[in-house]
Amino acid sequence: MHKQPDYAVAVYPGTFDPLTNGHTDLVARASRMFKKVIVAIAESPHKKPAFPLGQRIELAQEVLAEAGLVNVDVVGFDSLLAHFVRERGAGVLLRGLRAVSDFEYEFQLASMNRHLVAEVETVFMTPDEKHSFISSTLVKEVARLHGDVSEFVHPLVAEALSAHFADTRF
Repeated sequence: MHKQPDYAVAVYPGTFDPLTNGHTDLVARASRMFKKVIVAIAESPHKKPAFPLGQRIELAQEVLAEAGLVNVDVVGFDSLLAHFVRERGAGVLLRGLRAVSDFEYEFQLASMNRHLVAEVETVFMTPDEKHSFISSTLVKEVARLHGDVSEFVHPLVAEALSAHFADTRF
């Protein structure tokens, strides 16, 4: 039997490759709802992230600290999410839904996580409408083609993307 989780602690998992303004908006709003929000950045080598885990953590820490979110921790992980949530004693898994198209996949994840950690609840949040179309994948594609991503990500992230894709030819 596992100890009772703390439902005032939410884990917001993802690869955050890169962290977008939509992610930041969701974290800021969640930080008003929960005593503590843990932004859990997955290593996810199978997704072939543009940025290494350490850089994704550093960027997220800088962006979220600048936003003044004092009850937010940013940590990396490379284990099963269910194990990570249980280790942290969190009672809530936070997931973002941008569009109806996200729902089926997120519903499957929530069902699997409920099976693996029945004591943890999944809470879905939607981003502000102005961020609803932003995805890390689209942001990376625009940056790869040397487009302007400044309205989709924090300036530190835009700078990191520009540096990462500086030598990219299309």
